[in-house]
Amino acid sequence: MVSLARSSVSHIVRVQEVCAETQGEGVVSLAERSDGVDAPPYIPLKTVFIVDPLTRHRGDLAEALRGQYEVEEFADAPALKERLRALRPSLILVDEATPPDGGGAVVQRLRESQATHSIPIVGMTRSGGSRFVSLLHEAELGILIKPATLHTLYDAVTHAICKSVEDEWQTLEENQRLALTQTIAVFRDLPDQIMNGEPIEYVSIRESCAPIVTAVCNNQFSDLLNGVKGHDNYSYVHSVRVAILLAHFGRELGLPRDDLLTLGTGGVLHDLGKVAIPHYVLNKPGRLTPEEWVVMRSHVDRSIELLDCIEHLPRGVMTIAAQHHEKLDGTGYPHGLKGSELNELARMAAIVDVFGALTDQRIYKPPHAPDAALDMMREMGPNHLDQHLLTLFRSMLLDTASVVQAL
Repeated sequence: MVSLARSSVSHIVRVQEVCAETQGEGVVSLAERSDGVDAPPYIPLKTVFIVDPLTRHRGDLAEALRGQYEVEEFADAPALKERLRALRPSLILVDEATPPDGGGAVVQRLRESQATHSIPIVGMTRSGGSRFVSLLHEAELGILIKPATLHTLYDAVTHAICKSVEDEWQTLEENQRLALTQTIAVFRDLPDQIMNGEPIEYVSIRESCAPIVTAVCNNQFSDLLNGVKGHDNYSYVHSVRVAILLAHFGRELGLPRDDLLTLGTGGVLHDLGKVAIPHYVLNKPGRLTPEEWVVMRSHVDRSIELLDCIEHLPRGVMTIAAQHHEKLDGTGYPHGLKGSELNELARMAAIVDVFGALTDQRIYKPPHAPDAALDMMREMGPNHLDQHLLTLFRSMLLDTASVVQAL
């Protein structure tokens, strides 16, 4: 493997200086980012089956989910059974009144069949106290009380798909398992903890992200990249990938473990503010309107607001979250910083975030292959990305076959 450390001593020193500082006075200029390429979805469009005897109900659900998922509708259990012979969906929505024997019978048959027992299921009902609901609770399946809001529907579908992926994490080696289970807990719980006024210590978040750095240092992070494939929280998937690649980049530059922890934690938290972005904007299957783009860009400020509530947060973590959409020529956002206003850590974060965005799969495009993405980044030119760091990043990736294969 090519040693990157020998050719980048000055970069190492400057990154270490930023990583070592804690947040305080002089952090005013940190509200920054790097690229206009915001990538929610990472997984190809998933398929959801809807089983409901009422045409209008099926149509309403299908209309709400289309764009985010491929949707197929069925009026009864026999139609569902026939279709399952040819296609395995990512999730099945089953209404309690599904003919001929009811939703409970459908769920039981699905769970008893080896071919379908692992397919995520969400049961739909108008009553919270029926036998159907009890069955769903016992099987630890999703429940959707009708009528449901769009937000509640999305939550139920996403949670069920994510749970099926997360259950598979239990088969991973301990450190890989901890890396994923602890970071998803941080990703889910931290915004609510902050909004509820709970005191948040950075050290606890850092320790939750530490297994990512351990995996990187042991060259055992391919399982992490593979483990998040299929997960339905697109922002989480993107953030884990950025965390892994940032830590790996820092390791190849020769940074010590404490700085790698800053990089890994910063990667996990860099898009935290997207929790405040409406689902229809965050996961829109196409180009954003100018108004929607303003909303999307606001996630940087939301990230800064949330991270500002964490005690003893290192300046480096804030830098990653605040500056990874800035560009060297000043055309980035949110503050249009340029040139020397962007330190080494911000430049590293920009490169990794753009690479992650290009190699993520979105609803409206396939992912770019790593080598193609790197070529595109080179073509963006020195006005956008730091070309020396980009050369080092490219060498790191092309010298690490396991990373490229897992992307």
